[in-house]
Amino acid sequence: MPATRAETMAEDTVKLTRDTSERRREITSMLKSRGSVQVVALSEQFGVSMQTIRKDLHYLEEHGIATRAYGGAISSEVVTVNAEPPIETKRVIHTEEKERIGQLAAAMVEPGDSIMLDSGTTALQIARFLPDDEDITVVTNDFGVLSALTQKRKIKIIMLGGELRRKNMAFYGAQTVAALDELLLDKLFLGVDGFDVERGITTHHEPEAQLNRKMVETARQVIAITDSSKFGKVCLHRIIDISEINALITDSDAPDYIRDAADRFGFTLHLA
Repeated sequence: MPATRAETMAEDTVKLTRDTSERRREITSMLKSRGSVQVVALSEQFGVSMQTIRKDLHYLEEHGIATRAYGGAISSEVVTVNAEPPIETKRVIHTEEKERIGQLAAAMVEPGDSIMLDSGTTALQIARFLPDDEDITVVTNDFGVLSALTQKRKIKIIMLGGELRRKNMAFYGAQTVAALDELLLDKLFLGVDGFDVERGITTHHEPEAQLNRKMVETARQVIAITDSSKFGKVCLHRIIDISEINALITDSDAPDYIRDAADRFGFTLHLA
């Protein structure tokens, strides 16, 4: 006897549930083995819509398996930086390393350069050591960097507007991103909260990640700046892969795998 419509619908529902459960088990396995997944790749692999994959990732996030990130998700097991320290704390940790990095980075700026200084205490050190040259233009969204630059009489300063985030005293938002539309810069000095070889450069704050990606688009050279304490850390919001940087300036305590990564991904490593 042919199946009734109700029986057919019930069978379809069971199959759909089974397929969904199996797909989510496979995604969970991929997260554990790889550390992260991307929506587009999963959609193509499983032959389902990106909306379906986003529902899967939302389900896994609710069950503590994944943490949503830009374009996909990160395994909850590898998100090693859960809370952003206040700026007062950042100012007093790894100060010697940041100072050396700042001096080395500032020495890479030449007359005629237009540069972007990202927010952060390492970028502040670059601002302190920049030569006071009227042929240097600095663009920034960081209030501390602006304060340091105003002590110099010749450097040209462009301050990006937007909404002030008091936690790190920098400006973010759609207005900040839009201000970069008409700019083409020589060098971007990009600060990071997390630097992982496989999972890329990450940060705590989503608007910061969005702004940083726009900064990368405007610059001919992308130079990451970080002390060695950030290596191996993964934050919630991805900025770029490390293959997208041209150079990395860090301190001499950088682990050997960072040196290997420079050769593997083709960026220049500078040790301060």
